[in-house]
Amino acid sequence: MNAIHRLFILLNTVKQFNQVKSMLIILSLSIILVSCKSSPDQAAAAPPPPVLPVSLVSESSQTTYIDYPAAIQGAVDIDIRPQVSGYLQSVLVNEGAYVTAGQTLFKINENPYREALNNAKASLHAAEAAILNAQLEVDKLTPLVQNKVVSDFQLKTAKTAYKIAQANAEQAKASVASAQINLGYTNVKATVSGYIGRIPKKQGSLVSPTDQAALTQLSDIHEVHVYFSLAENDFNNFNANYPGKSPADRIKHLPAVELLLSDNTTYPIKGKIDMIDGQFDKNTGAITLRASFPNANGTLRSGNTGKVRLGLLHDDAILIPQAATVEMQDKVFVFAVSKDNKVSKMPITVIGKSGNNYLVKDGVKSGDQIVLSGLDRLQEGQVITPEKGTDKAAKL
Repeated sequence: MNAIHRLFILLNTVKQFNQVKSMLIILSLSIILVSCKSSPDQAAAAPPPPVLPVSLVSESSQTTYIDYPAAIQGAVDIDIRPQVSGYLQSVLVNEGAYVTAGQTLFKINENPYREALNNAKASLHAAEAAILNAQLEVDKLTPLVQNKVVSDFQLKTAKTAYKIAQANAEQAKASVASAQINLGYTNVKATVSGYIGRIPKKQGSLVSPTDQAALTQLSDIHEVHVYFSLAENDFNNFNANYPGKSPADRIKHLPAVELLLSDNTTYPIKGKIDMIDGQFDKNTGAITLRASFPNANGTLRSGNTGKVRLGLLHDDAILIPQAATVEMQDKVFVFAVSKDNKVSKMPITVIGKSGNNYLVKDGVKSGDQIVLSGLDRLQEGQVITPEKGTDKAAKL
C-alpha cells in the first residue's frame, strides 16, 4: 500500500506541475499580446504629403538660339608667289607683320632681268635705226620713179622693207616692256593690306613660279567671313521661319547673328548673313552660308574657329525649366499637378532651347501647373503640398 500511495502522490504532483506550466504559458502570451497593442498616442503617424515648389505654365514671346560650327576666313586670303625665278636676295618683312598694299615684301636677284632689259632696249634701238634706213631708201626712190628713172617695183620693195622695219620696232618695244615687267617682278609686293603669314623660304633660297609652296600668305582681315553649314532639314526650317520670296530677299530680312569664339565667349560685334550657297554639298548633304563681321581691331584671324548663333523669335511660346523635367527613354516628361494636388507624369515635345529652358510645342498648355523640383521623389498619382508663393506664373 505504501508503494501504491507514493505512486498516486507522484502522479498528482506531476498533474499540478503541468497545470502551473500551462498557466505560465497563457500568462506569457497575454503579456505579449498586451504589449503589442498600441495606444492611440503611440500609433505611428502617416507621413504628410511632401511640400514642393510648383509653377503655372504661361505663354510669352521668346527667342531661341541654335549654334552652328563655323570657320573664319579673312575678307581676302591670298598666296604670295614669285612670278620670276631667281635667288631670294632679301626678305623685307617679318612673319605676322601688318603690311600695306604695294609694299615690297621680297627682293629677288634682279641682275639677269636687268641685263635682259638692256638687251631688249638695244634691239629696239636697232629696229628704230632700220626704220630710218628704210625711210631713206623710200625717199630716194620716190623721185626716181616719178621721173621714170627706175621701175615702180623698186619703190614698192623699199616701202615693204620700211613696213617690215616698223613691225620689227614694235616687236622690240614689246620685248622691252616684257623685260621691264620681269624686272619689276623681282620686287614681290603686297597686293592688299593685311597680315603676313609664315615665311618658309629664307634669304638665299632659289624660288620659282612653279614652286609648290608659296613665299607666304597675306590675309586682309579688316572684315572676316564666317562660313557655316545647315543640314537639309535645318535649311528647310530656315526658309520657313524667315520671310522672303528669294534668297536675296530673305538675306535682307535676316536678323543680325552672333559669333561664339572657341572659348565660348561672344564676339562683341554682331554680323550679318550675306551669302547662301547655290547648291548642297553632295558629300555632306549640307548647304553653306556666310556671315560677315567687322574686325577693325584684328581680334579675329583667318583660320579661327567658332560658332554662329542664329536666333528665332517665337510668339506665344511655352518655356519649361530644364530642372523641372526628367528624361526617360529619349523622352522628356514633367509632373503636372491636378486640382486635388495629385501629380501625373506628362510627356512634352521640345522644339528648342532658350538659356536653361526648354521651348515646348505640346504636352502642356498655358494655365497648367507643374512641379519645379524634387522630381526624383515623386510617383504617379502621389499627392503633394504646393509650396506657398510658388503657384503663380513663373517668369521663365
